[in-house]
Amino acid sequence: MVRMSAEERRESVIRAATTEFARGGYYGTSTEAIAKRVGVSQPYLFRLFPGKKAIFLAAAERCVEETIRMFAEASEGLEGEEALHAMGAAYRKVVSEQPERLMMQMQMYLAVAAAEQEGDHEFGEAVRAGWMRLWDTVHLPLGADANETTTFMAYGMLINCLVAMGFPPDHRVWAGMEPPEGNEGRP
Repeated sequence: MVRMSAEERRESVIRAATTEFARGGYYGTSTEAIAKRVGVSQPYLFRLFPGKKAIFLAAAERCVEETIRMFAEASEGLEGEEALHAMGAAYRKVVSEQPERLMMQMQMYLAVAAAEQEGDHEFGEAVRAGWMRLWDTVHLPLGADANETTTFMAYGMLINCLVAMGFPPDHRVWAGMEPPEGNEGRP
């Protein structure tokens, strides 16, 4: 059996936490479930992270960073409409093929809303900072046009909701959201 370094275990925890939090949300996920998925004890989990909130925020950060990387790669060397369609197709593909990423995003927003109601602003600050990095990543390829960026992000949230609700790819709600070349990348 090969021993993992603390950093490798930390990565394992983030991956497991993403899956568990995507399924159960912040409040419905136990650190015990995360530890079990990774194959470590809870005390070891807390040597890697100071608490459940830190684990959730690490998973949220990873989700945002992977989405930023996906948009940056999809739009590399492109501008305007070409960038818009490339990023849109890449996003639709990811959320349909990796539903845990979509659900983690949704859980991030729910956790912020719940925490803000309780006066805990740490979730909100972290998630908003990540969201602004995401905004900036798509803003430049779209010509640094605030309206284009807003529309793109709004369509992204619509896609999130439609996929989360389980609308099949051939349902009429998807009409008008295809790239001009056809339906590649459509969930």
